[in-house]
Amino acid sequence: MNYTQALDYLYSRLPMFQRIGPAAYKADLSNTLRLCEALDNPEEGLRVVHIAGTNGKGSVAHMLASILQESGLKTGLFTSPHFQDFRERIRINGRKVPEKYIVDFIKNHAPAFTRITPSFFELTTVMAFLYFKDQKTDVCVVETGMGGRLDSTNVTTPDASVITNIGLDHTRFLGETLKKIAAEKAGIIKENTPVIIGETHPGTQNIFKHVAANNNAPIHFADRNFFSMGDNPMNIHTRKEEYKHHYPIKLYHPLKGGYQRKNIITCMQATEILRNLGYIIDNRNVSAGLKNIISNTGFRGRWQVLSNHPPTVCDIGHNPAGLREILSMIRHTPHKKLHMVFGTVNDKPADPVLRLLPENATYYFCKASIPRGMDAEELSRQAGKAGLTGKTFTSVKNAIRSARQAAGKHDLVFIGGSTFVVAEALELDYA
Repeated sequence: MNYTQALDYLYSRLPMFQRIGPAAYKADLSNTLRLCEALDNPEEGLRVVHIAGTNGKGSVAHMLASILQESGLKTGLFTSPHFQDFRERIRINGRKVPEKYIVDFIKNHAPAFTRITPSFFELTTVMAFLYFKDQKTDVCVVETGMGGRLDSTNVTTPDASVITNIGLDHTRFLGETLKKIAAEKAGIIKENTPVIIGETHPGTQNIFKHVAANNNAPIHFADRNFFSMGDNPMNIHTRKEEYKHHYPIKLYHPLKGGYQRKNIITCMQATEILRNLGYIIDNRNVSAGLKNIISNTGFRGRWQVLSNHPPTVCDIGHNPAGLREILSMIRHTPHKKLHMVFGTVNDKPADPVLRLLPENATYYFCKASIPRGMDAEELSRQAGKAGLTGKTFTSVKNAIRSARQAAGKHDLVFIGGSTFVVAEALELDYA
């Protein structure tokens, strides 16, 4: 088996939610636990920071991993989905898991996979745990795939749990209300383990308090303890007396998007909790971690500028809460005319997102090259009901090319609606 064959095994033989949607979803931890047992429980003994949330969990995971790496710790990072290379999901100090490790992992454990029939995400999660254990990481930052309580990553015993925020997404699996979704995310809260809540919401805060109290877990609401001023540099201040010897702190960072303020605040709270647990993290590590997040972790896809001629940006935000943040960024970005390259998936209602989009933009509707993508003609039909007009394209590449050709030098081209549309956009040359 070579690496190409290993990837084929992963993509074709194991149901993958990112590609096919609900048919790949496993609503329990039994397969993950069986896999862990078959591989001598690689999750045991790992020092983990576990991160869940509707939006921002990937950003916070990359921020924390970069800070921990700058602190001299051998830091594992597990995130999903990937953009171009499967190995983006599993990194240590920014370096992707070697191709050979993936090949050997599948070859050596194929009989167990045949017996257990795991999903793509279940197998990938346990692969990450085994790799981190084999490589003797000091700490691992682990992002949930979906939800929390029944997510495959929830077999670990973390040093700290982080829940960035709660919004309406994956409602078919997590519940139709914020309270039900919060209850699923709260499933990562463990006994005697501190939990950080990034954004306080009146409709969900009592759920987190209740679950934390039942688990004797200290709970910290980041936005109550920290606030920011300025842009770049961003000055972080704390309202909490016990943290004041570290703050204010001035941060220079490459992250665009107003929503990153919230994520940085969440990261600062998590950093303080880790310091209290004995992690040696000084302000220089925090500053360097934020400044070097892209080079340290490969972070991308969040308000990422792809070209300045014409101005072209992409962002993976795709649910209503994420789109609101993106639309705020668009409004604050000077431009004459907005060109939106837009695609989505076929297993979520598109209307709640389409109703948010500006009617005065020109749309280029497209379908990412995955089975789960919504047909561009169907997307255009649904968009028409929301008052949006544009053309349809057979590929993301053609839609982007047409938008950039039509855009003037003072216009703005935005690419998004789906992680998979952005993934294809990142493969193109914008020179």
